[in-house]
Amino acid sequence: MTLLHVTGARPNFPKAAPVIAALARRGARQRLVHTGQHYDDRMSEIFFRELDLPRPDINLGVGSGSHAEQTAAILVGLETEMLQTRPDMVIVYGDVNSTLAASIAAAKLQIPVAHVEAGLRSFDMSMPEEINRIVTDRLADLLLCTSPDAIAHLAHEGVPAYRIHLVGNPMIDTLLANLSRLDSQKARADLGLPEDYLVATLHRPGNVDDPESAAELVALVHTAAARSEIVLPLHPRGRRVLEALGMGDHPRVHVVEPLGYLDFMSLVRGARAVITDSGGVQEETTVLGVPCLTLRPNTERPVTITHGTNRLASAATLIEQLDEVLAESVDTDRRPPLWDGHAGERIAEVILDWLDERGRE
Repeated sequence: MTLLHVTGARPNFPKAAPVIAALARRGARQRLVHTGQHYDDRMSEIFFRELDLPRPDINLGVGSGSHAEQTAAILVGLETEMLQTRPDMVIVYGDVNSTLAASIAAAKLQIPVAHVEAGLRSFDMSMPEEINRIVTDRLADLLLCTSPDAIAHLAHEGVPAYRIHLVGNPMIDTLLANLSRLDSQKARADLGLPEDYLVATLHRPGNVDDPESAAELVALVHTAAARSEIVLPLHPRGRRVLEALGMGDHPRVHVVEPLGYLDFMSLVRGARAVITDSGGVQEETTVLGVPCLTLRPNTERPVTITHGTNRLASAATLIEQLDEVLAESVDTDRRPPLWDGHAGERIAEVILDWLDERGRE
């Protein structure tokens, strides 16, 4: 029996690490493909070093490109890999283009698919990730959910209950396993930050692709910097536009290169608050008890609002909401169900039980 894991972008790696480790403890034979969707060392290679992920058996090296170019290149590479190795199951993570391509390639070859982080919905079809989620869930044989709302979405879409499993959040497994390695004081000192600071991550197309929206975003960050200094690890997406509009010109805005997992999570752990448009950061701040303002009109992770520290914000409300969270004390004990550090083990059990039952049929 061979299990094929497909990863390709920064959010995939902390989700895959605990699943791969748990399956290894159960003696499963595994192969790991890195599609190369993210290829910068700080967004890719450093995760293999810091999270003890096994080296990929193959790196497709697809690099950047349009959604069509990138997805097509991954499809071709993965089809070749699957035809050569004939895995018993393909395991995909999250909602990136690599996940979509792997699901399509496997389905065409009649190879079962397990989707880790299934059922999340923003109901915003302008987001490429929403399209990826919907198609992947439609093709997957096992839908492994991080939160109860995801189960409700899948049930509403007509997915049979026997295919759906609430397993918890493997990204949180990685966070909890590395808490002792998160040194906020060192991370702050390395960047010359004061004791009170904010972290921002901004890369969504709706925020950074349109020059008018991007200019408004730069003005918001500069206004927020009057409250507290801000460190902004700037994603390659949107970097040229944001820097051209003067994002780093404010003396209290520290624009830095993308950071590795440990450095970034160390900064987040010590922050007064986080301004983001990222999905994973909403989850990590929930567990760390750090106030999070998500600069989006919607979220596919509503459990971070009902059970966590997250709030949706708009350009019109961000500064007022930031003032509110900076003035409030934070309830740090609001962890969603099964976000307990053992999701990887539950995922491994579901996958191996499903394959064992299938083998007896």
